[in-house]
Amino acid sequence: MRPARTVLVARLDNAGDVLLQGPLVRAVAAGADRVVFLAGPAGADAAGLLPGVDEVWTWRCPWILGDPPPVDADDLAVLTERVRALAPDEAVVSTSFHQSPLPLALLLRTAGVPRIAAISVDYPGTLLDVRHRVDDELPEPERALSLARAARFELPEGDDGRLAVRRPLPAVAHEPGYVVLHPGASVPARAWPADRCAEAVEALTAAGHRVLVTGGPGERALTAAVAGSAGVDLGGATSLPEMAALLDGAAAVVVGNTGPAHLAAAVGTPVVSLFAPVVPAARWAPYGVPTVLLGDQDAPCRDTRARECPVPGHPCLTSVTAADVVAAVEKLVTS
Repeated sequence: MRPARTVLVARLDNAGDVLLQGPLVRAVAAGADRVVFLAGPAGADAAGLLPGVDEVWTWRCPWILGDPPPVDADDLAVLTERVRALAPDEAVVSTSFHQSPLPLALLLRTAGVPRIAAISVDYPGTLLDVRHRVDDELPEPERALSLARAARFELPEGDDGRLAVRRPLPAVAHEPGYVVLHPGASVPARAWPADRCAEAVEALTAAGHRVLVTGGPGERALTAAVAGSAGVDLGGATSLPEMAALLDGAAAVVVGNTGPAHLAAAVGTPVVSLFAPVVPAARWAPYGVPTVLLGDQDAPCRDTRARECPVPGHPCLTSVTAADVVAAVEKLVTS
C-alpha cells in the first residue's frame, strides 16, 4: 500500500480569491489523500467551504496582505516548524498576477517540502520544482487550474471546472426567489455609491422584487441605510456558510467586484456585476454563471489596481443607474 499523500495548497489573500481556487483544489484533492489549505485571516472561512479541503491553516502573511504585519522571525519559525511537522509531499502556491510566490516557497523549502509548484515571472532558482508561466488574461479560476495541471493534478472525470462550495448549506428563513443586493466591497474603489444602492433597492422593490441587503459585521450602518424601508437589512447577520445559503436561494445577486460575487458564482446564482475596471473583468468577473456586467470598463481608472478611486466622481460606477440594475436583474431572471 502506498503511503498517504499530503499536499499543502496556499492562497493567502481574501475570501473571493480563495473561492476562485476551487477547481485547483478539487484537482489536487483528486490526486492526494489529504489537502491542507494555508489561508490568510480573510480567506480561512472560504477555504473551509471548498470541496476537497481537509484542514485549514490560518497565517497572516507579511508580503501578501493589504494590511501586512511586520516580518517576525519567531512567527516565520513557527510556521516553518508546523510545515516540517506536517511533512507534505508537495505544495502548490497560488498567487495573483501581482504577487510573488517565492518568499513562501523559500519558507516551504526550508521546512523540507520536497516539491513546490507556483506561477512565477521571476527566476526561482531552486525554490520551485514547477515554475509555471501563464497568460494573465485567463479568468482567475482557469489560471489557477492551469497551475494544478502543470503540477500533474487533473480534475476528476465529470468535474466541469466551475466554482463550488460544500453542501448541504444551512437553512435560510426566506422563501427563494428574492434579489440580494450587497453594497459593500473589499476596497472603496470597487464600491457602487451607497445612495445609488438605496435607489436600486427602492426601484427593484417597485418592480416587484423582494430585496435582501447583505453586509459584514462592520457594514451594519451601510446596509441599514441602503435597505431603508423597502429592503430587508441583513447586515452582519450571516456567517459565510449562511451567506452562501442566502445567495443560493436568490434569483439574482447585485454586487461589486468583491467576495460575495464569487460566492454567488460558487452556488450557481446569476450576478449583476457592478464592476470597477481597476482590475480586468476578463480575469475577475463572476465565473461560470450568467452575468450582466455594469460599469464603464474604459474609465480612466482602468487597470490601475487602485484601492481608492483615483478619478474625481468615481465615474466608472456612478454612470450606473438604478434603472440599469433593474433592467439587468430582469434580464437574468427571465432568461
